[in-house]
Amino acid sequence: MEALTIIIAVIALIIAIGAYQKAGAIADLKKQADVFTKIGDSIIKTTDSLRIKTADILDKMEAAVRGTEEGKEEPRARKKKEEKE
Repeated sequence: MEALTIIIAVIALIIAIGAYQKAGAIADLKKQADVFTKIGDSIIKTTDSLRIKTADILDKMEAAVRGTEEGKEEPRARKKKEEKE
C-alpha cells in the first residue's frame, strides 16, 4: 500500500512539473526581470536629472546669498563657456 502511495506522489510531481513548465515558468521570470531592469534604468535617469537640477539651484542660491564679485563668474557658467570653446 505504501508503494502505491509513493508511485502516485511521484506521478503527481511529474505532472506538476510539466504544468509549471507549460505555463511559462522560466520565460515569465525572464520577462519580469527585463521589466524590473527597465524600471531601474528609468529611476537612475530621473535621479541623475534631479541631482543636476538641485546642484544648479544650489549654485544660484549661493550666488544670491554671497553675491558675485566683479570679474568672477558662477562656476557652472564658467564650465559651460569652457565647454563651448
